[in-house]
Amino acid sequence: MTFLPDLSTDTIWAILNDELDDNTVNRLVWHHLGYRYDDTQGRWDSSAVDLAWAEKYPEPPNFIESRPATVQLTRSIPPQNKQLLKEELGFKGYTVDQLIPRLTRRATMANWLLSQRQGDQ
Repeated sequence: MTFLPDLSTDTIWAILNDELDDNTVNRLVWHHLGYRYDDTQGRWDSSAVDLAWAEKYPEPPNFIESRPATVQLTRSIPPQNKQLLKEELGFKGYTVDQLIPRLTRRATMANWLLSQRQGDQ
């Protein structure tokens, strides 16, 4: 798999500001969920993925395109971490003209990644 940026504040802002491409944002979430691509087998290995994810998504979902996958991602954020974008980054959200599924899903992914980072500390 190609290079993935670390979960720095700059990376999270790059997700929110649409500066990281969708594929990289998806791959970041997949990686932190435990999905690994096995080049020798030519398929995804989900053995390190939580059972709730692996059963429903044996291959990693495209969170930008899949509302159900993004809803599951949102539900997996612990309640105390639901407001991390606002609390930790001061993110005020998007303007009304920016409220499109693609950007709101990226915000969900950014918040989930912040929550993962919180758990790593």
